[in-house]
Amino acid sequence: MSTLPDPVPLYGAEYTRDPYPLYAELRARGPVHRVRFPSGVCAWLVTGYEAAHQALTDARLGKHHSRGNAAWRARASIMPEPQHSQLQVHLLHQDPPRHTALRRLITDAFAPQRVAALEPRFRAMAEALLDRLPERGEADLVEAFAAHFPFQVLAHVIGLPEQFSGRFDRDWGKVVQPVGPKDPGRPAYEARLRGLQQYIADLVVHKRREPGEDLLSRLVAARDAGGIGQEELDSMIFQLLVAGQEPVTHQISTALVALLRHPERLAELAGRPELLPRAVEELLRYDSAFELTTWRFFAEDAELHGTRIPAGDSVIVSLCAANRDPERFADADTLDFDRSPNPHLAFGHGIHFCPGAALARLELQIALGALLRRLPDLRPAVADGELRWIPAVLARGVDRLPVAYGAAGGCPVSGGAVSAC
Repeated sequence: MSTLPDPVPLYGAEYTRDPYPLYAELRARGPVHRVRFPSGVCAWLVTGYEAAHQALTDARLGKHHSRGNAAWRARASIMPEPQHSQLQVHLLHQDPPRHTALRRLITDAFAPQRVAALEPRFRAMAEALLDRLPERGEADLVEAFAAHFPFQVLAHVIGLPEQFSGRFDRDWGKVVQPVGPKDPGRPAYEARLRGLQQYIADLVVHKRREPGEDLLSRLVAARDAGGIGQEELDSMIFQLLVAGQEPVTHQISTALVALLRHPERLAELAGRPELLPRAVEELLRYDSAFELTTWRFFAEDAELHGTRIPAGDSVIVSLCAANRDPERFADADTLDFDRSPNPHLAFGHGIHFCPGAALARLELQIALGALLRRLPDLRPAVADGELRWIPAVLARGVDRLPVAYGAAGGCPVSGGAVSAC
């Protein structure tokens, strides 16, 4: 077994492109490891399915940022004030009982029954986007489809007015990608924050003036009735706009990359659309857009699977490492649409299980089904090594996905891998 640095760096082009060899080595060494992120913050990474499952339900681990110690705050709280205090008190950073109260405000909008009733509308959205593409040729499926479909769905679900949908800048989603205070990209990062915060403020004013029967209106009404604070309102809208659609964009891209790397599975799914529900679950397990969870903290020094964790140090769970654990999944590195059961952790587990899971699952089924039906003979248009994986710490996805379809062309596929063009 090779020697690993301590702490283990979780960054770099090789890791971002394919973190699974490192995760396999970490799992083999044990369930908990000291790691370092690009910002310089160190954390304790949990790998392995059972260890992850237990950590996600461990009542000793809280998520509120006030639990973080001075060493964590010095590097991890990179979002400047006042935005950190005003935009970072959403569900992902709350503990019971406050988490319970806030989550109750949004669950109805994402309930499986309501989501299922909206399926025809969502299918029409996907078809309309694909209508813009030529019958054959090349396209970037992130720019042409994946960057737009989840946002259109989200806008409808939460009640985002059309004029605000048109104003939303997808570049604002990059505020969750760490940019340290001395990074040359810091001014652009702070400009994104200010732009998004002004957008949220304008949206609240609009919903207060013209309320409707929608989630955003209910959140504003809860603020005006004293049920939530202004920072909680702004933070929850921030979470909906960023975490509510960008991860689905990334999951569409990671699923498509997996299929393009496995042309036999792509052909199988294109020929048997009835496999879509099971295929989506397997694609979520195989390469999840939610690679790592957000921070968790012990209030006092504690043992975690035999490792002593100081109070206030951050604990991160690797969902991707858990989902490839051979102790839980046979042939874990194989993309298998017949896998059953498939208890993956792509949406987390416990009280912080993703409230939008039912919506995300439906979006993925609609997106992949429409793409494979409307774009026959789908194949990569660039070599695999040319794909640029996003530099986000917690998420996986590519920022562009050039493909060819219809007439002959594009990059050939050999042995399940994309060859050099």
